Amino acid sequence: MRGRDLLSIRDLSPDELDMLLRTALSMKRDGSPPLLEGKTVALVFEKPSLRTRVSFEVGMKQLGGSAIYLSQSEVGLGQREPVEDVARVLSRYVAAIVARTYAQETLTSLAAAADVPVVNALSDDEHPCQALADLLTVREKKGRLAGVRIAFIGDGNNVSASLALASGLAGAEFIIASPPGYALTSDIVSTAREWARRTGGAIETVVKPEDAARGADVVYTDVWTSMGQEAERRHRMEAFQGYQVDAQLMSLASPDAIFMHDLPAHRGEEITQEIIEGPQSVVFQQAENRLHAQKALLAAIMADEL
Repeated sequence: MRGRDLLSIRDLSPDELDMLLRTALSMKRDGSPPLLEGKTVALVFEKPSLRTRVSFEVGMKQLGGSAIYLSQSEVGLGQREPVEDVARVLSRYVAAIVARTYAQETLTSLAAAADVPVVNALSDDEHPCQALADLLTVREKKGRLAGVRIAFIGDGNNVSASLALASGLAGAEFIIASPPGYALTSDIVSTAREWARRTGGAIETVVKPEDAARGADVVYTDVWTSMGQEAERRHRMEAFQGYQVDAQLMSLASPDAIFMHDLPAHRGEEITQEIIEGPQSVVFQQAENRLHAQKALLAAIMADEL
């Protein structure tokens, strides 16, 4: 994968996904050699972040390199100067660009103009780094991915899109329950299903949360209103009534099911305090795994040897 972009989970093969997860597990267990000594990554963020920024900065340090954080107010991506010019300039300074943007098109433009790898740290379409951490967590807790039933309750957003695609690559069974008008796009579903057919997995979409949670090994949810959707909050709060993950919904899952959330969480909305702080919750292990999954990715695209 050296020199490659990661703009979407679509950029990975099943073998590459497995390699990244195995590398992440190894780094988490044994520590990280200084594979990126002397290398610097630019973190170009249009949106603020806690987990994404800190995990990339710490990850680069643990790999022997460094990271420079550049906010939208500092760079003015696509406003103060064209996206393509930013890509050309940064390519002469850094070994990779990690970008957190509002639009997937911004990432595509960065990657087209840059001479270094570009990593999607979140866009309106996908959140591939989150999906890597999610599958790493499932693999740790369940010992496998093939055949594991992952139920996503809520919005067909960037997080669920990447997780659906990654589940298809890994041979997992992914089922999402979303209210009408908030389902995954047909393109994401068809691609994930095609991969699942090859890997022995399955992709299913339903409306009722109960139909997704029943028998699930993993129950996953996300906020109902994400950054940039504040104007839609009232409508979303109405649409997602009945989609809260609570004790009753969790009781439909397998007895040893785990609960996952990519954070930040809105307790009392998509999740109850009882569940997120309960014994089935692995949300903070999941958050930690952003660090290990991203270290594996950074090493894969930038290290001379892995």
